Amino acid sequence: MPGLVRRPLVIWLLAALAVPVLLTAVLIPAKAGTTEDDLRDRTVAALKARGIENASVDFDGRDAKIVVTGDVDPAQIQAIAAGVEGVRSVRVEGGSTPTPTPASPSAPAEESGVPAFEVGRSNQSIRVQAPVRSQAVKDAISAEVEQLLGPDRQYDDRTTIDPANGIADAATLSALLRALAIGTGDASVRYDGDTVTLSGEVPDQATKATVGRAAAKAVPGAVLADQLQLPKPPKTALSEPCRTFQTRLAEFSRQYKINFLSGTSIVNDASKPSVVRAAALLKTCTTVRVEVAGHTDNLGSPATSLPLSERRAAAVKAELVRLGVTANRILAHGYGQAFPIASNATGAGRIANRRAELRVVQGN
Repeated sequence: MPGLVRRPLVIWLLAALAVPVLLTAVLIPAKAGTTEDDLRDRTVAALKARGIENASVDFDGRDAKIVVTGDVDPAQIQAIAAGVEGVRSVRVEGGSTPTPTPASPSAPAEESGVPAFEVGRSNQSIRVQAPVRSQAVKDAISAEVEQLLGPDRQYDDRTTIDPANGIADAATLSALLRALAIGTGDASVRYDGDTVTLSGEVPDQATKATVGRAAAKAVPGAVLADQLQLPKPPKTALSEPCRTFQTRLAEFSRQYKINFLSGTSIVNDASKPSVVRAAALLKTCTTVRVEVAGHTDNLGSPATSLPLSERRAAAVKAELVRLGVTANRILAHGYGQAFPIASNATGAGRIANRRAELRVVQGN
């Protein structure tokens, strides 16, 4: 009989342990799939918004593979997909039956007719590193760059003439040059024969999209790896009163005390001016948040001391709010008799421990 009682209990315990494991196994893949599904849905929607219905979209993580049929410009497909938020790279395959891309990095270059190149900008220069077919193409690129330099940049010309394999038309790089000229700092577009890599910083989302479209147009069919970054929002500069607030609060706490009548949450007469001064200090920096920490002596039990300390903190907060400090800037917490600052063996020590303290909340 005892065995008959224990066996069902063991079975129930094993079942209870197994349920979280099964749920984890089911939910984690579902979450991973959700990101790919979301990217796929938004990419399909972006293509349909441009009238492109005959495209099959698939994602591996954030990398898109798009198969198109019919008379559709792959560069247009690539530019639209690259502009979808969250997409990292885009590969477009044309035709109703996709042909796997050869592993050799030279194959995409032969298909696109575009050799490896790099176009970049910094605060000092615009850089073009590429082979070109002729001196005429070299001069045309130079003329394009000269129009974009402005007073603070120079042309870093690294073009070479290669009649057999060079870029045949300066227009291949024109849109890229115009897009990259927008903004400051370092940014570049590099094509290695397989992947067009966009890196550096651009001033806004519109410029990011423009560079992506220009890259896709320069090398139709290539994989597009968009690593361009948008600038981080600048931090708000602290005013002088806010910058020095913590130091001034520490000095206030050394000079002025907030103490209470024994067994009550009533501030004693000697401490009432301190509360007024605390409110004036808080109003010098209207963004900082503070904690009012309430404390007690050890005359009561811990069970009664904690709620009394909480009432003391709440009473000081209420008075600060009445004096014009915004309520959501103040947290009120009680700590009972756990943190004395003086000996509870003397009357003066107990008065010192019946206190409220102000301190800056971390994370302001």
